[in-house]
Amino acid sequence: YSNKVFLICRKVKGGSIDVHPTEKALVVQYEVEATILGEMGAPMLGERKECQKIIRLKSLNSNTDIASLARKVVDECRLIHPSKLAEVEQLLYYLQNRRKSNEKKEKRQIKPRDLTPFEGMEIDEEANINNIDDYVELLYEDIPEKVRGSTLILQLARNPDNLKELLHNETALGALARVLREDWKQSVELATTIIYIFFCFSSFSQFHGLITHYKIGALCMNIVEHELKRYDLWQDELQKKKKAYILVVFFLKKDHEKAFKKYQGLLVKQEQLLRVALYLLLNLAEDPRTELKMRNKNIVLMLVKTLDRENAELLVLVVSFLKKLSIYLENKNDMAEIDTIEKLASLVPCEHEDLLNITLRLLLNLSFDTGLRSKMVQVGLLPKLTALLGNESQKQIAMCILYHISVDDRFKSMFAYTDCIPQLMKMLFEHGEEPIDAELISFCINLAANKRNAQIMCEGNGLKMLMKRSLKLKDPLLMKMIRNISQHDGPPKHLFIDYVGDLAAQIGPDEDEDFVIECLGTLANLTIPELDWELVLKEYNLVPFLKDHLKPGSAEDDLILEVVIMIGTVSMDDSCAAMFAKSGIIPALIELLNAQQEDDEFVCQIVYVFYQMVFHQATRDVIIKETQAPAYLIDLMHDKNAEIRKVCDNTLDIIAEYDEEWGKKIQSEKFRWYNSQWLEMVENRQMDEAEPYMYGDDSDLLERPDLFYSADGIIPSDGAISPEFFHTQNGDVIGQHTSWLFFSAGTDGFGQMAVSPGRPITAYGFRPDEQYYYGYASSR
Repeated sequence: YSNKVFLICRKVKGGSIDVHPTEKALVVQYEVEATILGEMGAPMLGERKECQKIIRLKSLNSNTDIASLARKVVDECRLIHPSKLAEVEQLLYYLQNRRKSNEKKEKRQIKPRDLTPFEGMEIDEEANINNIDDYVELLYEDIPEKVRGSTLILQLARNPDNLKELLHNETALGALARVLREDWKQSVELATTIIYIFFCFSSFSQFHGLITHYKIGALCMNIVEHELKRYDLWQDELQKKKKAYILVVFFLKKDHEKAFKKYQGLLVKQEQLLRVALYLLLNLAEDPRTELKMRNKNIVLMLVKTLDRENAELLVLVVSFLKKLSIYLENKNDMAEIDTIEKLASLVPCEHEDLLNITLRLLLNLSFDTGLRSKMVQVGLLPKLTALLGNESQKQIAMCILYHISVDDRFKSMFAYTDCIPQLMKMLFEHGEEPIDAELISFCINLAANKRNAQIMCEGNGLKMLMKRSLKLKDPLLMKMIRNISQHDGPPKHLFIDYVGDLAAQIGPDEDEDFVIECLGTLANLTIPELDWELVLKEYNLVPFLKDHLKPGSAEDDLILEVVIMIGTVSMDDSCAAMFAKSGIIPALIELLNAQQEDDEFVCQIVYVFYQMVFHQATRDVIIKETQAPAYLIDLMHDKNAEIRKVCDNTLDIIAEYDEEWGKKIQSEKFRWYNSQWLEMVENRQMDEAEPYMYGDDSDLLERPDLFYSADGIIPSDGAISPEFFHTQNGDVIGQHTSWLFFSAGTDGFGQMAVSPGRPITAYGFRPDEQYYYGYASSR
């Protein structure tokens, strides 16, 4: 062949032109055809290859002359035919007007940085796949030769094209696994290099079976555990030498410096080994079954112990591993049992952006646990996270963690002692007319539930700005935040007097239902004596709206409930209560009570409306004389819900005070309830009175109530006992013995009126859930 000459003919054929998906550039597709010509010029061998060229347009901006630039591109790029000038011009125009792809940043997934050759692992020799057998031979020599052989194999393994060939070389892989298993304690470099080789395989899921076959994962776990113990020993030894150095400064100074330098060198090599071993385990943890095996070998504890290190790349890997593990309940519980939060808190903030971000993401996963949220507050993360709200790249994730902390009522007040609320208010107002981020507004809604936070939100023109924005955008979530602010007594609530008209104007059938619900809820919170509710109802014609939305099924339950609450608030005003009585709202409430009797929230709020209305003559007469509301209240007097019982009891006390007939019924029902056990015993006795009594042992005597009273006619011959019998004119209770205490519903055990604190003083003043009576409380 040396005497023959071959020619290569190369042809380039232009293809399509398109814009680059992310950069300001054009992508030109073309085809290259290479042909080898023989002596006579005949083609002998040909090959085609598709290629592309990227033409970057760094100078392109909004002021660029597109026509001139297009001509320049066509003139300088020989791959583009002059006939495509118009097409190039159109593509450039598109690039000029294309919106920046990073305007809405996607969540960036932080991953540990890919491993690169570590310090001390470089070798001057270049590895060749054809010499693999020679490298394997070195694995049977002494430690230096083993390090050299494994390093050369690592060079091959770092090229993915060689992995398949290495996979079929069982001799090489078997030798590597054997050397690692037998000699890893003798040389950190050797262990690091061999694990690195298997790490290259672990980067591809299809090779995980190979690593499992040689039990490399389990061996890595043992190596990591051993190295962590060695680290603890080094730390103890260093501390001892440091103390000795402090005691004898001059004589042991050199010894301490030498030990510290040796320690730092060992630490670098150890962290290289830990990093490659943990990275391999992280890749293997892709399979949940393998991850479970790691968990059983206490991987969580090992990783948390490694958080004490200062190597940023190792910490990114460790925190990434913990984040992956934290999505499983068992692993999260393991983290809760050790000082994970304390160690993570020391990494917030830090200068390494990726480490900070992945740490915050792990904290977010852990913040779903109530106990761990509490731990975060205890270790001082609240002010640290608040400071990160000013960091654009970490703001969103920090806000999500703070939102979770704000869910707990016990921590809401702590935000008032940071600059969190002013920052949040600034973010709210910077949104312009765009929808507010869900995390931001949810966080604000939670914080507004605390009185001190609400006061800070209202400072300056805070409330004015919130109301203006909410009414303009008709934003129900922003109005929910305002509603939470309005629930606090004192200055925040009084600021709303100026906005009552604005809120009332939003209540109508044409508005968005969610927005109307929040406006109604805000108005219902305004229990302000100075507020003229009658004028508001008339000015905005609210009574028909309220009445129409009391009908079951007329709207969503949430809206109907807010209407009931609103009526309860407005009913405190005498003239408003009279308006409701004339409009037929009371029968509508009775009907609604029938329909919603299984819903405790509805029942409690409707009963509260009755409670407010019985204070006023006009509505009290309607409730007592024209409806069966008192009968419903008597039925609800023993409801399982304590709040319902409380409101019912208060309402019935007032009814009994003003209506003698209902008063007797209520007193009798209370008597029957409080003495139900005794009455049941009496009724059983009446059923069995025809049978002869057989006096036996002491236990039989307890079944004979007639034996515990004097025979002077206190108990009638028929055995029937009325409530009035036990209540004498001076209020004394008679007829008691050592085991039972019987009483009427109007007195306590000492002949005094039992009045519940903070309630209107009436003749029937205690509830069945109050512990006034020893004996009764213990037997119940």
